[in-house]
Amino acid sequence: MKNTVKWLIIAVLLVGILAGATVLYDKYSEKFTDDNFLSSENTSDTQENPSLQEPLTEDNKNTAPDFTVTDAQGNNVKLSDFKGKPVVLNFWATWCYYCKVEMPDFNEVYKENPDVQFLMVNATGTNGETVDSAKEYIEQEKFEFPIFFDTQHDALKTYGVSSFPQTIFIDKDGNIVSHRIGMLTKDALEKEIEKIK
Repeated sequence: MKNTVKWLIIAVLLVGILAGATVLYDKYSEKFTDDNFLSSENTSDTQENPSLQEPLTEDNKNTAPDFTVTDAQGNNVKLSDFKGKPVVLNFWATWCYYCKVEMPDFNEVYKENPDVQFLMVNATGTNGETVDSAKEYIEQEKFEFPIFFDTQHDALKTYGVSSFPQTIFIDKDGNIVSHRIGMLTKDALEKEIEKIK
């Protein structure tokens, strides 16, 4: 009788441990396997451009590298086409959970800042992303900001983007002011935009 109770207790404990391990695995695997890239709110602290060891000044500017993407009509567009305007450069994809969470705020802030150019660059070709799937998502959500497609991965390679979302803030002279990795709240987005106006 004692042996039966002992084995019953051990069996119950093992089931509890396995259940707990399964819950933890599901929780953390969802966070990190949403894509083949890391995408975490914990990485969304402001990161000044890594090549700048001190604050941006007249003597210490870092020009944003140029790249070519296509617009919704299939026309080639370069980052340098927007020199003279502050630019919010955002890298996103429809399979990226945190990208979808931040997009309504991006759309709202876009409408509130007509003097700022938003370049919402889709990571086309990653994890099955297509121009059509991206367009369909934008239309379904009724977002108004302009979207661009990085079909040749020129922008992704130029900026070394391997996690999503990422947002780079560029002033009107074409200099990188700040770089945020991870999801942005509306408040954080507005604060970063103030730095480039």
